[in-house]
Amino acid sequence: MAGGWSKDGAVQDQIDASVEDAVSLARSRLPHGESLAHCEECGGEIPQARREAVPGVRLCVACQAERDKRQGAAAGYNRRGSKDSQLR
Repeated sequence: MAGGWSKDGAVQDQIDASVEDAVSLARSRLPHGESLAHCEECGGEIPQARREAVPGVRLCVACQAERDKRQGAAAGYNRRGSKDSQLR
């Protein structure tokens, strides 16, 4: 059911766009290439099991956990069509 100027399925389109954005962001953050033997940040050794489990790994577990904390969680909804996002 559409309302006003929106077309039928507009809400679902926003939900789909939010999911696609989240998947794209997650894929862009995946490591790629050759795994390192030593952490880029602290220089500590990266265990062989981690290098095999995560191809292209660049950080040890502790440094990766710290980086993940700093990045925080993404917004829970799509703001592209939100009136509030246009006011900022």
